[in-house]
Amino acid sequence: MTDTAEPAPLPTAPVRRRRRIPLVWIVPLLTGLIGAWLAWDTYSKRGPTITISFETAAGLTAGQSQLKYKNVVMGTVKSIAIASDLSHVEVTVETTREAEPLLLDTTIFWVVKPQLFAGNITGLDTLLSGSYIGMRPQPTATGQPKRDFVGEEDPPILRAWAKGTVFKLQTHRLGSISLGSPVFFRDVEVGMVLGWDLVTLAENVTIHAFVRAPYDQYVHLDTTFWNASGMNIKFGAEGISVQVESLRAVLLGGVAFDTPSDSKQAAAKPYQTFHLYSSREAARTAGFGHQLELLSYFPGSVAGLSVGAEVTLYGLKVGEVTSVGLVYDPAKDRIVAPVHYRVEADRVTGIATVKGLEPGKLAEEMIKRGLRATLEAPSLISGSKIVALQMMPDAPPAELKRDGDIFIIPAIEAGGFDSITRSAAELLSKINRIDFDGIGKSISGAATGLDNTINGPQIKTTLAALEKAMLDVQDIARKLDQGGTPAMKRLPEIAAQLQESLAGARRLFASLNAGYGDDSRFRRDLDRLLPQLNDTARSIRALADLLSRHPEALIKGRTNTGKE
Repeated sequence: MTDTAEPAPLPTAPVRRRRRIPLVWIVPLLTGLIGAWLAWDTYSKRGPTITISFETAAGLTAGQSQLKYKNVVMGTVKSIAIASDLSHVEVTVETTREAEPLLLDTTIFWVVKPQLFAGNITGLDTLLSGSYIGMRPQPTATGQPKRDFVGEEDPPILRAWAKGTVFKLQTHRLGSISLGSPVFFRDVEVGMVLGWDLVTLAENVTIHAFVRAPYDQYVHLDTTFWNASGMNIKFGAEGISVQVESLRAVLLGGVAFDTPSDSKQAAAKPYQTFHLYSSREAARTAGFGHQLELLSYFPGSVAGLSVGAEVTLYGLKVGEVTSVGLVYDPAKDRIVAPVHYRVEADRVTGIATVKGLEPGKLAEEMIKRGLRATLEAPSLISGSKIVALQMMPDAPPAELKRDGDIFIIPAIEAGGFDSITRSAAELLSKINRIDFDGIGKSISGAATGLDNTINGPQIKTTLAALEKAMLDVQDIARKLDQGGTPAMKRLPEIAAQLQESLAGARRLFASLNAGYGDDSRFRRDLDRLLPQLNDTARSIRALADLLSRHPEALIKGRTNTGKE
């Protein structure tokens, strides 16, 4: 019998069941992880939510408009809502974590959009990208964190990173100066006007002027500022002078300043206060420290004289008029027009040598030498007048008078355009006194009489008679013409006969000259006959004398008495 061995059992590997994640869950798991990471990343970069109030939400869109600083996105507009009082809109902005340190109470916000402001066109880049909210923190200012802001309607004029100094300028009138008006130093634009204080408007206007570095180092304590707006037109001996800082200053207004080249003053500190003068000339005048207050009462009208008019000495400006008014003078019982004016004594070179004298003594000495005040019209075109101080040695004597600290300078009338105007006025007054009505009536009466004479019956009769006489003359001339025509035809024949007659007369005169001329026999006989006739005449005269004395001699004959 065969024994068959049973096969040995095979080893078996133990099987452990593990739980597997289906592949279908991998994608959602990865999506969830990415979403969680994005959510964490977004939350980690998210800053505080702020609210900005604007007048309108023009150009802003919720979920699209952004908050930017230096063109870096600092947040996105989340929502736009109208305030409960309907006076403004409230824009909610979700900012980034980078913006959180900038959200202080000194930060300003505005809507960046295309607009013309302060002479510049801003926001042109928003034509394609759309409007956004701009922000400008104060880099040097420390403030408190804030989440509710009031936005500005206009963009800031000055960039936050601009280096320079702000100065305060005080004036009575703002004039044409506006936000963004340029500031000039020796015709170079070195800054701009940032604005003005509203608190002090009851007294004056305080303007904030920014001067960029390094030009701010030229502003010293003795620097003078003046209003450079518009054009300065002057009429002088050399003609019309026009001065303009720049075309931008003409359109937007402007401020200019200057510092003496030999200035010894220290540089001005930030927010140093200066006076803003109305013009360059006013600023230049302010540089003369020693000033005298003078007063004059001018005879006649002061029309054309205004505050700010020049005061001249030898034709050069030494001061300006400060006030012109009307005052009742009880001593004279009439209304007078006092003219107050200020003279800068330092304008006269060498005046420092006599500053040791008391001002009253100096003024009294000048008046004794003939110092007088007159009104002059420098131009016939403008009609304005100035005060002219003149030295007149032959002026009537006068004394110096004082009204407190004001010196009263005697005033007189002088020549110039003003005297020409007065002479013209007197001439017109004389012309007005002429009786033009009477002259007109006389001329009208003479014209009427002349018209009556010309159109009267006598002239008509005379003209008719003259016309008849002219007709008669014409008839006579016609008859003469008719009767004289045959005679005119015989003129050649008559001329020939006259020529022949003249030849015969010439021959007759030649014959007479030959028979009775100087060398003719007749003339010789006549010369011998004339003496004989003379002797005969004497004999006859002697006979006549004898007969007149002795008529008896005609009968008795001549007696020989020995005496005739």
